[in-house]
Amino acid sequence: MRTGTWMLRPAMGLSGRSLLLSPLWLLLTWVQPGASVERISYVPRLSGANLAGKVTQSTFTLEQPLGQFDRTRISDFDPIWLVVAYSNATQDFTAPQKTKDIPVPATFTQKGYYLTLPAQRLHYQSSPASSQLRVLRVGNDTHCSPLKEGCNPPLPDSGPYRVKFLVMNDQGPVAETEWSDETRLQQAKIFEAVPGSQSEGTVVIIAILSILLAIFLVVLLVLLVYTCFDSCRSTRISSPHEQESMRRYNTHHMCSSAAERGS
Repeated sequence: MRTGTWMLRPAMGLSGRSLLLSPLWLLLTWVQPGASVERISYVPRLSGANLAGKVTQSTFTLEQPLGQFDRTRISDFDPIWLVVAYSNATQDFTAPQKTKDIPVPATFTQKGYYLTLPAQRLHYQSSPASSQLRVLRVGNDTHCSPLKEGCNPPLPDSGPYRVKFLVMNDQGPVAETEWSDETRLQQAKIFEAVPGSQSEGTVVIIAILSILLAIFLVVLLVLLVYTCFDSCRSTRISSPHEQESMRRYNTHHMCSSAAERGS
């Protein structure tokens, strides 16, 4: 009996401990922030619309993730952020656990990523097809302060960049999508001389054309001056005396008529 009683007591002790530890374990798992971030199998992508300026030197345009955040864990008031990162910084990205820790664009060059364009899932709800173009233009705000949360300033260089969507609440991150593919921005074209004999030949041709143009302009100027001088020299200007003499001049015919009348 003693043996049975001794064996029964440890068994009751183990079951009692498990009953006490189970709620404690569940409580710790529940309150731990960011312990279970839901992964949404959606890859952000560039807009498929025939849109001018889809990718520029400082912006690129994404499709809106319509209908991707209809999850029970996501509240209508949870902000949905767009994470913009350099392609080589995605491995170092850590979702902020508090709203005050959200990285702003001013720290982009140091951290390699920032959060922008906060929205709610109401803005990304699926809707019947319409003529309205629903896109997100990254880097489109030239007036906001990079020190402000949610600022969407022009991107600093050609990248490459990758983005994803991150849902947060007061407890921390709730859900996130996959990272997008790399996006490279346009680069300003720099005209450089082609190395080798072609560049030397181009320089010689430009020099010859410049000399010929200068000679042509000089000849044209000399011809213009000569023509003007010759025209001025060949024009005769009558004096007032000559004009008076011309007014007093009587032809032979007039004198003959007067003589006939006198006779």
